[in-house]
Amino acid sequence: MSQTRTAATFAPPVMEARRWLEGVAFPTDRPLINVSQAAPVDPPPLALRKAIAEFAVTEDAAHLYGPVLGNPNLRAELAEQIGQHYDAILAPENVAITSGCNQAFAAAISAITDQGDEVILPTPWYFNHKMWLDMAGVHAVDLKTGDDLLPDPEAARALITDKTRAISLVTPNNPGGVEYPAALVRAFYELARETGLRLLVDETYRDFDSRGGPPHDLFSQPGWEDTLVHLYSFSKSYRLTGHRVGAIATSAALLSEVEKFLDTVAICPGQIGQFAALWGMQNLSQWVSGERDEILDRRAAISEQLPRLTDKGWRLLGLGAYFAYLEHPFDIPSDQLARRMVPEAGVLLLPGTMFMPADDPAGKRQVRVAFANLDRAGIGQLFDRLQALPF
Repeated sequence: MSQTRTAATFAPPVMEARRWLEGVAFPTDRPLINVSQAAPVDPPPLALRKAIAEFAVTEDAAHLYGPVLGNPNLRAELAEQIGQHYDAILAPENVAITSGCNQAFAAAISAITDQGDEVILPTPWYFNHKMWLDMAGVHAVDLKTGDDLLPDPEAARALITDKTRAISLVTPNNPGGVEYPAALVRAFYELARETGLRLLVDETYRDFDSRGGPPHDLFSQPGWEDTLVHLYSFSKSYRLTGHRVGAIATSAALLSEVEKFLDTVAICPGQIGQFAALWGMQNLSQWVSGERDEILDRRAAISEQLPRLTDKGWRLLGLGAYFAYLEHPFDIPSDQLARRMVPEAGVLLLPGTMFMPADDPAGKRQVRVAFANLDRAGIGQLFDRLQALPF
């Protein structure tokens, strides 16, 4: 009996890592430091929670189906704010709301690929993107990156075949943290347009980009919507992870195909999550700015602490958004290292093997640290434990 595509797909990495905690006791003077998942652990700010509660109690629509592509007011607000962020003009019909950014990716891939098609995916990849391609029967073509973790457009060109349908980028990057230069993103856009491909750009972490001004100029290009598929998430910016609200910006024609997927899978995005995203965009810009400042300060703390590890042979490959991506100096594969670090160091992080093809030896030397939920003191404690590793 043949194996299903789902059965052939690797287990969800964050859930797999959590199983390493089973049966492990952490002493009170050395509690677990969990840097495995890139998600806020705190709820939304109180003002937003109060607004959500009032909406849930007073509005019948909070509990009913809505439009498949999202509520018109949220689509319009997001189109306007994307335009402001990227110095461009977008129409609401170019925007759709999804049940999280992972669903946005899945919907886009379903709309532009057939079984046996190919999508070029830089490595280290975001594992849920690889998982969906596997489950959809779409071949992920690995685009290796160098020590700077930046993909090369000409290397991507060499991978294009008659089966290639898209190139997928994540910036600021998960897992690497690196912020793709505007010129690099534009070069990939030009490559995709020239070759008739779609360019998927997942900017889940864009609100924590350290740069000022638009991170790229793709939305200003004539006919951008025929090439670009822009993905976004409200989860990190407004702490709405449990409400599952994401978005796609692309052509209205492609969104009509995406609508088929969304209607079949979820019918519509949740009303409370959509309300929360809209309220957040309209009322929390200053608060989000403060969140960004805090994340950038934690990024700075990583840089300040880094010599403690480089002196031990560690090497920083990428740093930004929620992530530090590191090469470790030990003579054991990163998956074994990560498992041992749970009982021996009280640290839960993800090994590079979860972000790389099994036959790529680089993954065995790399680890991802999702530092966004650690304050400066917590980052100091993390570096204490990493510095003291005996392996």
